[in-house]
Amino acid sequence: MFQDKHWWVTGASSGIGAAVAVALSQQGARVILSGRNVEALNAVAAQCGRDPLVLPFEATDHAAIPAIVERAWGAAAAKGGRIDGLVNNAGISQRSLAVETSLSVYEKIIAVDLLAPIALTQALLPRMVQAGGGDIIAISSVAGLIGVPLRTAYCAAKHGLVGYHDSLRAETAHQGIRVMVVAPGSVRTNVSRNALGATGEARGASDEAIDNAPPPEALAARIIEGLRAGTRELVFAAGMEEELVRLRRQNPEGLFDLMAQLVAGGYAQRMGAEKSKGG
Repeated sequence: MFQDKHWWVTGASSGIGAAVAVALSQQGARVILSGRNVEALNAVAAQCGRDPLVLPFEATDHAAIPAIVERAWGAAAAKGGRIDGLVNNAGISQRSLAVETSLSVYEKIIAVDLLAPIALTQALLPRMVQAGGGDIIAISSVAGLIGVPLRTAYCAAKHGLVGYHDSLRAETAHQGIRVMVVAPGSVRTNVSRNALGATGEARGASDEAIDNAPPPEALAARIIEGLRAGTRELVFAAGMEEELVRLRRQNPEGLFDLMAQLVAGGYAQRMGAEKSKGG
C-alpha cells in the first residue's frame, strides 16, 4: 500500500499535513508536499526519504490546478509510477460569533477548506480512475460532524468536506477509489493561533484544549492504521469531544441543548471571541 507509492499531501508545511507526510515516507512512500511556505515545505522534505517532491501552489487558484496536477502526475510517471494517494489537508479555522463575522471570512474559509480540496480532487480524480483507483483522504474535523460555537464558517466548510467525500466514496468505490474521512478533535498544532476572527484577522493565541492535545504524529499513526484497515471514517477524539460526536448520532436534541448552554454560560467570552459591547 505504501512502498514506492506516490502520495500527495496538501497543507504539508506544518501540523497534521507534515506529520502525515513524514509517516507515509516512513512506510516507504514517495511523497509530494504542497503548500505555500516553500521554506517550511523544504524542512519537512528533509525529514522524508525516497526523494520527496516539493510542489508549492496557491490552493484557491483554481485555474492553475490542472497544470499542477499535470506536473505532479508527470513527476510520479517519471519514476515509473502514478499518484496513488491524495491527502486533502490544507485548511484554516475560525473563532468568532456569526452575528459579528463579516462575509469575507466565510468566503475565505470556504474557499480554502472546501472549494480548494474539491478543485484539486476533481482535477486529479479522472486520472486516478483511469489508472485503476487509489486512496483519497479528507482531513475534516469533529466540527465537520457537529455544530461548534464560534466556528460557523469552519463548520460549514468541514461539513461540506464530509458530504463531498462521502458522496464521492459512493460514486467511485466500484472504480477502485477508496475514500477515508478523518475527523480529528483537538490536535496540538497552530490551528487556533491561525484561526480567523470576525474581520479576518489571525487570532494569534492558542486554546488550552489544543495545547494539551495529542501531537499530530499520533493522528498520523492512526491514519496509517486506518488505511491498512480500510477505514472509511476515522474520528480521532477523546473525552468531551468524543462524547459530542456520540450525542450527535444518538441524541441530537441533547447535543443542541448542550451547545446552547455552553454559549449561554460564557463560552465566547472565555475564548475571547466576543467584541466589547461598548463599541
